[in-house]
Amino acid sequence: MFGSLCTNPDKPSVVLAGIGLALIAAVKGYRCIITMPEKMSMEKADVLRALGAEIVRTPTSACFDSPESHLGVAWELKNTIPNSHILDQYRNPSNPLAHYDTTAEEILEQCDGKVDMLVVGTGTGGTLTGVARKLKERCPSVKIVAVDPEGSVLLGSEENDENKKNSFEVEGIGYDFIPTVLDKSLVDMWYKSNDKEAFIMSRKLIREEGLLCGGSSGSVMAAAVTMAQQLKEGQRCVVILADSVRNYMSKFLSDRWMCEKGFLTPEAPMDHQPWWWKRTVQCLHLSVPLTISLSVTCQKTIEILKEKTFDQAPVTDESGGILGSVTLGTLLSSLLSGKLIPSDPICKVLCKNFRPVHLTDDLGKLSHILKNEHFALVVHDHTQYKADGSASQMQKLLAVVTEIDLLSYITTHEEQDSASLESSLF
Repeated sequence: MFGSLCTNPDKPSVVLAGIGLALIAAVKGYRCIITMPEKMSMEKADVLRALGAEIVRTPTSACFDSPESHLGVAWELKNTIPNSHILDQYRNPSNPLAHYDTTAEEILEQCDGKVDMLVVGTGTGGTLTGVARKLKERCPSVKIVAVDPEGSVLLGSEENDENKKNSFEVEGIGYDFIPTVLDKSLVDMWYKSNDKEAFIMSRKLIREEGLLCGGSSGSVMAAAVTMAQQLKEGQRCVVILADSVRNYMSKFLSDRWMCEKGFLTPEAPMDHQPWWWKRTVQCLHLSVPLTISLSVTCQKTIEILKEKTFDQAPVTDESGGILGSVTLGTLLSSLLSGKLIPSDPICKVLCKNFRPVHLTDDLGKLSHILKNEHFALVVHDHTQYKADGSASQMQKLLAVVTEIDLLSYITTHEEQDSASLESSLF
């Protein structure tokens, strides 16, 4: 999250560090501009707006060095707004120094100067670098465990580089670049966490321990449960839970959101379980979908959708890999706002946030998705091997499923099942 702070109330300026800076700006009367990826929760944006900050959303898929990323947009703002500043927690040496002087000292005081293992999430690297550096000085045998989500490149292994473009839902840790303040030489062991274990553990900490923590805390605790098994009886493991649940009320705290993301299995209604609940998507017998190439123009796409009477279509590459989707609603709003012209390629309005389901997923899960989405993409996980022997994972499109497909199946087969039952009774 990048933002902007104004050192003169009459003049604008740009900085970074989210809610903390927005708090300072509110007290001091500075202007604050926050740039943040679209995946960041609405709760964060609402708190920032309440503090008077201006929000600029950027594409989650934009690489860190892209002009469209939250970093790129922040620097562009700094270059165009007079008297503006970016504190830059990714390169500012005061970031790890603050944790070296304060956080680490607090840990040592509470642990009587004895720590055998530290498990900490890796975001900017400031907390890890500052605390680990002080602990290494005071407790030379301490083991530092850094937690990095799958899809992040902070670990920097060949395996992780292969997954460089993968996305992850957990916020606060993991990046697609290496922050300057991160000193990886201090790390003894790395732990690659995944979204599911992170959010399941966060919910467990809330329910069983009364700790109202966020997703990155769940990642760290999941790592600690595994890594602390290496310790002997009596040794101490410190775990830093760096976020609260306040910013994630509409995300992992919601059963619906967890089910939509595939992290929980949706439960059937308490009073009864519909006959179709456990049947699979494969039962729908969906047809091969219409797809759009990335180079097709908006005008041509509109004509195709109109001719086929569709209001959306998936966009794929030459190998059949899914790039996203395009909808008539998005096209209309973008054309009306002047963000594009009919001759622009469809890539300018590509929506990369689609709901994937597999043929083996049950209709109960699909019904939860279609409560909030007009359609879902039926996908097949495909491993693609390259000439150098390396392999990458990709999703290939099998079909598009809509509310009508599910409703048609339920109503048609319900009539058939009723007819079969009646004939068997007489």
